[in-house]
Amino acid sequence: MDRFFVVTGGPGSGKSTLLAVLAKQGLPHMPEAGRAVIRDEVAAGGTALPWDDRDTFAERMLTHDLSSYEEARTKDGVLFFDRGIPDIIGYRILCGLGIPGDLTRAAESNRYNWHVFIAPPWAEIYAKDTERKQDWDEAVATHDVMARVYQQLGYTLVPLPLVSPDKRAAFLQHWIAKLET
Repeated sequence: MDRFFVVTGGPGSGKSTLLAVLAKQGLPHMPEAGRAVIRDEVAAGGTALPWDDRDTFAERMLTHDLSSYEEARTKDGVLFFDRGIPDIIGYRILCGLGIPGDLTRAAESNRYNWHVFIAPPWAEIYAKDTERKQDWDEAVATHDVMARVYQQLGYTLVPLPLVSPDKRAAFLQHWIAKLET
């Protein structure tokens, strides 16, 4: 889908903040699966959490992302994704989990625009929170794995600059305008 743009990278690199700025400008996005699954599991007292049952957590993220992708297909215009299905492959690699065939097929058949925006690690803004428990080294490793996975799937990475969220939003919009011409 040429109108589906992924914003990926390691945790704490400003992805969600950027997407919130774009949303205020009228550009919608599909929320990150990982945070949604964590909130649901914690509220339900479940164990499909990255610090408890990583395999089930990854399965729930895939279910969430497939549903988000189908929902996005019903919408018009440019749409952003706070991470995409390939991020689940990266997560499983980081955890030392195998890559099941259904995940590989989902990543190959549910495509995004071939330009993927990647937020590099940014120590000055990195912070843990109730849903983000990774340390700085894990954040950097996550970025590196996501870059590799997207490139292996044939995507071209567009690094986001280390600037304010408003300037990042302008950068991203400029790129998309260039792609549409």
